[in-house]
Amino acid sequence: MKPLSQCLLYGILDTGYLGIGQLVPTLHSLIQGGIDVVQFRAKKTVPGEILTIARELAPICRAAGVALILNDHPELVQQCGADGAHVGQEDYSVAEARKLAGSGAIIGKSTHSLAQAVASAAEAPDYIGFGPLFATPTKPDYTPIGTEQILSVHEALDLPIFCIGGIKLSNLQEVISSGARRVVIVSDLLQALDPQTQTAACKALLEP
Repeated sequence: MKPLSQCLLYGILDTGYLGIGQLVPTLHSLIQGGIDVVQFRAKKTVPGEILTIARELAPICRAAGVALILNDHPELVQQCGADGAHVGQEDYSVAEARKLAGSGAIIGKSTHSLAQAVASAAEAPDYIGFGPLFATPTKPDYTPIGTEQILSVHEALDLPIFCIGGIKLSNLQEVISSGARRVVIVSDLLQALDPQTQTAACKALLEP
């Protein structure tokens, strides 16, 4: 598996956008396009079903050397063979998530401001998500924070920072020019006519 320090493009298989039957084909497309990390997010799905689906996704990711991260369910990581879990500000602490997910699991944390990012870094996550930069239907209740703090958060923290929220191929260069090194892209990949080509185009912009 590629170390997080070398990962640039993070995708999310979100059941808010994809039907269950679309998850595996879309995962293959993202992988073929060069995705580095994949999160499985199923907000309205019961844990038992998440476990079943994740057990199908995990070996595909493992064979490709792509980390599979579960959203919100660190307790399922070991059972399904995922590589880690991502938690929000209102969820588990990083220490609690790490204990549930097991030794060696990747734990990521969502942050929504520079102050929050600095505070969360003290919990020693493996990476943080920073955003939402722009308005996004995935997080309609969150106020966009814009791109002004991207450079500051990279100067303040010494860990992988994945900018997130409304990022698309059309605004990716703006995000990179503002100081981002890594991004999470959701709807622009999942809803693309050709997710593989869209993923490859985004990855090409991020690569040095």
